[in-house]
Amino acid sequence: MKAFLFVLVCAAGLVAAPLDQKGVEFARPDGHALLLDLHVPDGPGPFPAAILVHGGGFDGGSRSTNMAPTFQPLADAGFVWFSIDYRMAPDFRFPQAKEDIDTAIRWVKANAKIYKVDVSKLVLSGESAGGYLVNYAATHETAETKVAAVVDIYGPTDYEKIARQRKDYPGRFNMASIGSHQAKGGGIWFFQVEGYDEASYAKLKEVSPIHAVHKGMPPFLAIHGTRDDQVPYEQSTMMCDAMHAVGAACEIVTVEAGGHGMGGWKDADQQHYKAEMIAWLKKTLKVK
Repeated sequence: MKAFLFVLVCAAGLVAAPLDQKGVEFARPDGHALLLDLHVPDGPGPFPAAILVHGGGFDGGSRSTNMAPTFQPLADAGFVWFSIDYRMAPDFRFPQAKEDIDTAIRWVKANAKIYKVDVSKLVLSGESAGGYLVNYAATHETAETKVAAVVDIYGPTDYEKIARQRKDYPGRFNMASIGSHQAKGGGIWFFQVEGYDEASYAKLKEVSPIHAVHKGMPPFLAIHGTRDDQVPYEQSTMMCDAMHAVGAACEIVTVEAGGHGMGGWKDADQQHYKAEMIAWLKKTLKVK
């Protein structure tokens, strides 16, 4: 009802913002409701906007918590943001989650006037599993799902390499956390692989965004901690190297001694990523 009333108010030209809404349905694939929370700044717009995709190993996490450290910086910078659901394990697998990201992009574009979005300045941003999903979406873009920029926060880019490293060097990883995702069909098992064998590696290579890098893809900003024990820091440097090789733009914000998860970046000298993210977005999108 709130969303409906907002549409009526917009149609009447009487928008009073900022607006914050929770639980807005943007899709219902096979009867499964997908919801989003949103923020619209004060003013006439149109505004740059970000679609935010939470992490959680593909079997957990929440649109209200995982990307929360970015909510206020984006709002303060005059961005609309949409923090979205997607289908997860154990009931769903990778193809469905990928479809949900594309659906969210199309929904935001279709509702751009209602929420005062400048579709030429639309950003995809995700952390961890959500980072993987935005990486995949941007490397497999279509005319309908193309965005202006991507912010990848410690998202996997080469799952084959991660899986091989976990097998050969398990002491470098938080295998307890990884095992908890396995039990629920998350992690690499979200991609319907058996584990650490050559057939699984081949499947993981097929779905790794680094192998779909191409000229003309949107610019990337990678944000990554150097002590990440689930998605190695080199995943971001490898992605940037691959993008640079085809003439695509990619930069990295390094969080020294940062582990896996923005919530753990507590030290004062680890908070710089927020200001650097906003500065990069403004520069890339040409926002004042």
